[in-house]
Amino acid sequence: MKLKKIAVMLLIPLLLLCGCSVNSAESRGQSPDSMRGSDYSAGEGELEELVIYSFKAGKADAHLIYNSSMAVLIDCGEKGFGKEIVAYLQEHNIKALDMLIVSHFDKDHVGGAARVIKDIDVKRVFQTNYIKDNKEYTNYVEALAEKQITPETPQNRKSIAIGGAEISICPPLKDFYQDSPSNNASLAAVIRYGSCSLMFTGDAEEARLGELINTEGQHYDYLKVPYHGHFQQKLAPFLQLCSPNVAVITCSDQEPEDQQVMKLLSEDGVAAYLTRRAPVIARCDGKAVTASYDE
Repeated sequence: MKLKKIAVMLLIPLLLLCGCSVNSAESRGQSPDSMRGSDYSAGEGELEELVIYSFKAGKADAHLIYNSSMAVLIDCGEKGFGKEIVAYLQEHNIKALDMLIVSHFDKDHVGGAARVIKDIDVKRVFQTNYIKDNKEYTNYVEALAEKQITPETPQNRKSIAIGGAEISICPPLKDFYQDSPSNNASLAAVIRYGSCSLMFTGDAEEARLGELINTEGQHYDYLKVPYHGHFQQKLAPFLQLCSPNVAVITCSDQEPEDQQVMKLLSEDGVAAYLTRRAPVIARCDGKAVTASYDE
């Protein structure tokens, strides 16, 4: 056991060195033929339907974005939730993930990652630059090592074209934040599909929200509301700038959404969905985003 622990600790600095520089767009071809299949058939000149599935995972985050030629998972819930994600992937004939994006290393975001990595073919893994020393992170590092996957730690905004979408990974602008260093180190992800834009914000708090306002401030058709719907001073201007049509809040009955946040969304006419009620399934045809509960 001591040798195993030493090996894991030696791997950590090596993984952190695997940062990658910005590219305007890194294009990949279609995903392997092992990927999925969809009941939706796009006509000529149309985009295939893109599905955004937000799991009911307690307060935790787990979001799957997919069509018949790509699948991206953003965060994995807490330890033990990985089996739920794997079951959903298998049920929908998704045999590989083109990307796993770990927004940050709090246990409610990285907890299920080890199980997903062990059970599913994961092509690329993107992670934040701030390490949080917990058991869930150690399990994640061990799973990466077992599958011989080197995670990428972007230092600049990185855009990748895949499955008809452009996925941009937006890293924190600092190596360390004095306040809430883990949450403020959250990777954000922006997905453009046709004329639609979607944003996933991890657990961004005040400092990180300020960065996103300055660097990614624009309208988004779909927004994963930061930090489980907790109210923050910069959230009002952030929401006003994003002006989403659909917003998803990951929350639980034990840690529910902040009513002040719900009021802000309601006043702006945003359709807000809460994962504490049920999983949320959104669909994007490249022109608009619709959402409903998967009950």
